[in-house]
Order: sequence, then structure tokens, then C-alpha cells
Amino acid sequence: MARVHFVPAAGTLTAYLTGEIDHHAAQVLRREIDAQIDTRLPELLTLDLAGVTFMDSSGVGLILGRSRRIGALGGQLTVQGAPTNVRRMLDLAHITYV
Repeated sequence: MARVHFVPAAGTLTAYLTGEIDHHAAQVLRREIDAQIDTRLPELLTLDLAGVTFMDSSGVGLILGRSRRIGALGGQLTVQGAPTNVRRMLDLAHITYV
């Protein structure tokens, strides 16, 4: 089961994701992250994937959808901390990470 923990700061919001991100988990995470975006309106949203143990194409969709959403509000998205197995999926989807 995937979880997300948020750490807001001035103009930024970091979402620390943990667990397995599959179709079901991605739907739940999307609702939680979108609620925080709508409430906080961050200029920078960072998705920290260090705690993610598995991610399929649903996770890619989650990232791309949040990127579009934050971009529509004039903000940016970054992805950080992806473990090696998750980086392979990000590379295939051409998602940049740090």
C-alpha cells in the first residue's frame, strides 16, 4: 500500500511517497496530492520517490498528470530520490529526475 507524507515550505510542497504504486494506489495518491496542490498552490511541487519499492505505468501517469496540473497553475514539478528500479521506469517514460 502506497502512502504520501507532505512537507510544505515557502512556495514549495514536497510529497514523500512510499510503498508500491500500482493502479489502485495511484488513484488514491492522485486525490491526496491534488488536494494539497489545490489548497497550497505551490510554485514548486517535488515528488520524492526514495521510499517507493515498486512503480508501474500507473505511477508514470501519476507523475505526468501532476506535472500538467501544477504547470497549469504556473508551477513546476521535480522528481527526486528514485531508487534504481523506479529510475528504469522513469527513463523509459523520459521523465527527468534528480
